[in-house]
Order: sequence, then C-alpha cells, then structure tokens
Amino acid sequence: MEFPDRSEIVDLIDPISHPSFVRVNYEPSTISLEDPLAATRAELATLPLGDLETGATIAIGVGSRGIHKIDDIVAETVSFLDDRGFESVLVPAMGSHGGATAAGQREVLEALEITEERVGAPIDARMEGEQIGTVDVGGSETAVHIAVAALEADAVMVINRVKPHTNFTGRIESGLCKMLAVGLGKQAGARIFHSTAIEQGYVPTIESMVERIRESVPLLGGLAIVENFHEETGHVEAIPADCLEEREEELLELAREEMATLPFEDLDLLVVDEVGKEISGAGMDTNVIGRYRVLNAPDPASPDISLIYARSLTEGTKGNGNGIGLADVTRQAAIEQLDLQKTYANALTSGSLAKSKLPIVAPDDELALRIALNALGRYDSETVRVAWIENTTHLNEFRVSEALLEDLPADAVIREHERLAFGNGTATFESVE
Repeated sequence: MEFPDRSEIVDLIDPISHPSFVRVNYEPSTISLEDPLAATRAELATLPLGDLETGATIAIGVGSRGIHKIDDIVAETVSFLDDRGFESVLVPAMGSHGGATAAGQREVLEALEITEERVGAPIDARMEGEQIGTVDVGGSETAVHIAVAALEADAVMVINRVKPHTNFTGRIESGLCKMLAVGLGKQAGARIFHSTAIEQGYVPTIESMVERIRESVPLLGGLAIVENFHEETGHVEAIPADCLEEREEELLELAREEMATLPFEDLDLLVVDEVGKEISGAGMDTNVIGRYRVLNAPDPASPDISLIYARSLTEGTKGNGNGIGLADVTRQAAIEQLDLQKTYANALTSGSLAKSKLPIVAPDDELALRIALNALGRYDSETVRVAWIENTTHLNEFRVSEALLEDLPADAVIREHERLAFGNGTATFESVE
C-alpha cells in the first residue's frame, strides 16, 4: 500500500510554530527489591514440591512481556528446580504472539534473552493445545485449552508480572491467572477466551477457566512479580495454586500504587517514540494513555489525551504493530516496520480489532506534528499541552511543552530547556541556552 509522499500533502496544511520544550526527570518514591534472585529462590521453596518424585518434569510458562530481568528470574527458577532434582521445560505462554507459530514464539523469547543456552532448559514451543474441559460463563459454554507441551509435564507453573491490564479493570487483571487462562492456551485457547470475555466479561472468564485448569492440570502455582515505577523488580512472590486469585488481587493493588504513569490529567498531544509488545500487550500501556478501545469496556477515566502520535515500533516487537491503532497519527518509518501477519494474528485472536487499525500516516515527523497540532483546532504554541515520551514504560524522563510546567509535581526536576529542530523532516531537540 502506498501512502502520499511529502510533495503531495505538504501544501494542504500551513506550516506552524512549535512549542518550546523542557526536559524533565521524574523520580517519585517507590518500592525496590535489593536481591530479586535471592528472593526468587526463597519464594520458590514455598511451593508444594514435596509430592513430586525426583526427576519429575515441570513445565514453566513464560510470556512475551519485557519484564525486568526476566531472563535472570527464569534462569534462577530453572537452577532452583534443578538443585531439587527436577527437570524443567519452558513453554511459551503467550497465546498468538509471534505470529502464532512455534518459530515466532521462540523468536519472541530470544528477544527477551530467554534461550535454552541462557536459562539451562529446553524450550517446547509447539502451538498444539488440548481441550481439557468446558466452563459455563454467564450461560456461555466455553472450551478450556492448555498447551500440549504443558500437559505432557508432571507439573505446571507460570512466571508473570502482576499489573493493571490494558483492556479491562477488575479484581484480577494481568498476571498469573490470565497467563494460565489465555497464554498457556496457545492461539486456539486465547481466541476462545477473548470471544467469551468480550461478551461476558474478562474477570468471570478468567476465574472460571482457572478453576477448571486447577481441577484438570497438576498445577503448582506461579511466581508473581510486581514492578516499581522504574519498571524494576519491586516484589517477588510464589503463590500456590489454591490461592492464586485471592493473593493476586492483593498484589494488583500494590502494582497499581507502583506503576509508572504520567503526572498529568489531560494533554492535547502525547508523542510516543516507540510502540511494542514487550512494552505492553497493547503496544502502549492503556493505563498511561487513557485508551482501551475495547468493546464493552469503557476507557479509563484519566488521563484525557486528545491526540497521540506514535513514531515507530521497537526492535523487540519483531514487526507486531498491535497498538498502532491506539494512535491518531504515525509516520512512514513505523509502517515500514510492520509485519502484518504478526499484527493480524494478534488482533484476530484477541478480538480487539481497533488496536491494529492504521492511523493517519505522515511521511516524516515535521508533517506528522503539523497534522496533529492543526487537528487540535485553534492551536496556540504557547498554551498547547504536549508531552513527549520514549515509551509508556520509561517515564522517569520525558519532555513537556512549557504550558505544562505549572502542573509538574514537586518531585519532578527540570533538566534543560529545548526547541524542536528538523533534519530531513526528522525531529531532534536542541538545547536553548
């Protein structure tokens, strides 16, 4: 598909003056775990491993998210189980990610530095799943699938971060339970889950499926990770299978308190340098940008952001542009990074089609910003409220237009005043003395 080049649209919108910017460091107080690996080993010792025979195989479900030191935590888990006389096998628990292929899911794990050599255990990335039963969710009979690779093991556990989800709000959101119900079901299981969840609600669907999994699978439980504002490990906890829901609900509250967000209730424009699946399942954390764009789920109450400009995809997302549809404007460079097969596999499995729609595509930064700022109506460079971030994970440093200075919290530090410059249409920032 060809998009208009600069010469075809440059005269449609008048040039504009750009706001002045300020580079800011933001360091709110947050929890921190001094030795995550020691905590991992100590917590794993609390799981009910005593009934397993020496040499038993334990399937460890791991996902596609860019969790801090996830490769180290997985490797430490494998080492701990090995010391106890068990055999580990890693099972990608990521639904349709990686284009819903075994090779693609291995590639996603490799991008997170989770390889057989790195963690000391084989990876079984087969996409085959098996139906282990059905559940009734609001009168809707729903099949529950589990990866064959997990079912062939003597016991199953999962490792995941607990955090607010990007599609819904409830007592259980993103974490161990959702990984069991969705990620470990591979593409077929994830598609069935989302179909029911969109109609009947995410939380009741997760709860019903986890109960069936607990009854049908030798489930040990899981290792839950809560990250702090800096997306570093703040808390690690092993949760036995019989209390997953109750404890995860409590950890979700901790995660909400610690998660990285921007300190603004409303913005005219948010510029995001990169979008990617390792940053968020939605490419951009919807709790940061204030947009779910999901059927039967209202958007978060805040922040209220009028327009979003997404500039590119991360290397780690491997072309999966799910989330690009949450933006209003993008540029040609991002489109050239897209792998539509991977993007569509994600969208069709989740049923969240809006996240994979294409926004307005500009040839470069200068025209993209001109398009976005003009679309605000009665644009004024001195009063426009613009924030510019690397991605929705790294929010300890960002840029804001000067109109936002009065809204900065006390723990934000102004580092430098800057102005926008463009070389061949690409935006850069220059220091203002």
